[in-house]
Amino acid sequence: MAVVVTYLDVAATTQVDPRVADVVLHWMTEDFGNAGSRTHEYGTRAKKAVQEARTFLAGTVGAKTEEIVFTSGATESNNIALLGMEPYGAKHQRRHIIASAIEHKAVIEPLVHLQSKGFEVDFLEPGPSGRITTEAVLEKLRPDTLLVSLMHVNNETGVIQPVAELAEKLRETPTYFHVDAAQGYGKLPEDLKAPIDLISISGHKIGAPKGVGALVTRRRGWDKAPLEPIMFGGGQERKLRPGTLAVPLIMGLYEAAKIFQEARGNWEREARAMRERILAALGKTRFQINGDPEHSVPHILNVTFDGLNAEALIVRLKEQVAVATGSACTSASYTPSHVLTAMGLPTETATNGLRFSWFPNQVADFDPEGLAETVARMQPTVS
Repeated sequence: MAVVVTYLDVAATTQVDPRVADVVLHWMTEDFGNAGSRTHEYGTRAKKAVQEARTFLAGTVGAKTEEIVFTSGATESNNIALLGMEPYGAKHQRRHIIASAIEHKAVIEPLVHLQSKGFEVDFLEPGPSGRITTEAVLEKLRPDTLLVSLMHVNNETGVIQPVAELAEKLRETPTYFHVDAAQGYGKLPEDLKAPIDLISISGHKIGAPKGVGALVTRRRGWDKAPLEPIMFGGGQERKLRPGTLAVPLIMGLYEAAKIFQEARGNWEREARAMRERILAALGKTRFQINGDPEHSVPHILNVTFDGLNAEALIVRLKEQVAVATGSACTSASYTPSHVLTAMGLPTETATNGLRFSWFPNQVADFDPEGLAETVARMQPTVS
């Protein structure tokens, strides 16, 4: 008999909703036209559908239809947002950037590339709470600060960053604001309606397929963010993201966003209830929560268990639950989490953080007591 393993790693990726899969299949096999084809009905239908999707997604973040650029996901959106600012920054001698040291590698690595081009980047460390304060960012602002990049929700700890508050402050300055909202999109919609200049969105964190996302390029009045393309050929998406539009994936993102928007209230309540159940069960173990639980999304929990190696624990749990030690992009490495390290946590804690993340409709039958019992048996006895 097959072993049933509970999936507790939605921060890495979510299961595609069956309704989304049906929509994707339809646009792959029936309405399969190229949205750039102007000479027949297949192309017209595809173009109209993409525009409908663009309008809906814009509405979810309080943007205008024309401010949505479809991409392959948040990593590409981050690269366009960050590297696309390089020519403007160089031309106007604004080469200073502020970011956090807990950003995803999809932000950190483009910023390191900009450092190699003569830009100066201040990577702010949040302290044990895992939360960067608005004041800490504002203290670093300079006349030559081109950009602030701060993630919405940390992918390892689930800690929510004060992006809405910071957006209001930065709107009064010439500094642009980019938010990597891969983990927060759909979950905290009001935050992203703040006047953030650039927002990166990923579909596969809300039940859409992998390989689709968007970049929000919000105007300041009549002025667009001064982005230059980092790829060329075709001129699609206002020349910022050339290439044939992936209509099936875009329509999958559209459908997933609609479904999640409708279910968000119940999702939040049920995700929080599961969090309380997990924490209650873990009460029989010795553990610490990494990151401020008062400023965290309900469905991500990062803990370190006293005296336990996280990799060994994952091996022991593999027939019970699917969990992770951190970002899926860096989980092959056994080095300490750069997020937990930047929070100033001890090396042993930073190396052995374990992330649980869930969607409530996928774990309704999960009993965390079994998980807690396995951990408790593994923990060394305290004399």
